[in-house]
This record gives sequence, structure tokens and C-alpha cells, in this order.
Amino acid sequence: MSARVLERFPAGAPRGSWPAEEYAAARRAEGEPATVVMDLKSDAFLVVVEGREEDGGV
Repeated sequence: MSARVLERFPAGAPRGSWPAEEYAAARRAEGEPATVVMDLKSDAFLVVVEGREEDGGV
């Protein structure tokens, strides 16, 4: 699977704050099928969309 990263958020957000989820929800409201995944290596949440080969996915 290839994916395009739209935005990165540090995992250390204040308790009760979900900036990655809020960002992804806003993108979904605009019609982009964004999801949130955890990048354990960088300890960050990534907002991604599935990419196609021609999109130059990550």
C-alpha cells in the first residue's frame, strides 16, 4: 500500500486533545478519505490518504 501523508502531529498532545483526528475529520468533510495512523518510529500520528502509484505515495 502506498499512502500520501497530509500532516504529522506529535503523539504528546495534551490529554483530551486529538488534533490529528480533528484534522482528518475536516479533510473527510471536504471529501478526502483521510485516516489517522501511528508512526511508532517517530512517535507521531500521521494523517494519510491512500495513494495511487502516479500520486507519488510515501
